[in-house]
Amino acid sequence: MRKSVQTLAEFEEEATHFTKSLSPQKEGASLITLSGELGAGKTAFTKVVAETLGVTEIVNSPTFVIEKIYMLSDRQLFKRLIHIDAYRLEKGSELAPLGFDESMKDAENLILLEWPEKVADALPVPAHKISITTGSDGSRIISYD
Repeated sequence: MRKSVQTLAEFEEEATHFTKSLSPQKEGASLITLSGELGAGKTAFTKVVAETLGVTEIVNSPTFVIEKIYMLSDRQLFKRLIHIDAYRLEKGSELAPLGFDESMKDAENLILLEWPEKVADALPVPAHKISITTGSDGSRIISYD
């Protein structure tokens, strides 16, 4: 499915709608990959997901720390939102020090991973693949796979 959004408000509405459609996997974490060029909106999408799930902390790109973990309230379907930015990684084995394999075993984890192409060799099949592209007019096309 592809969705074209023209404004930031439409982008946020689409990310909110997506978040509300999520449910935990029967086995293991729910992995969502986010692809797109620099500035396409991967982190902006993650911010809306986090806000929709009740995260009150500032959510920004974990480019330099690679991973940020946000605890969610008991009212949520997931217990943790794990945000990973693989931009600075060169291969999937670099996810190991983060405890990625263990995180993937826990069905209470929702994992949003930016730049999945950098670590594709270590990724299981994601629950959702999201690709965000920018139009010359500033619009965004959000593709779900």
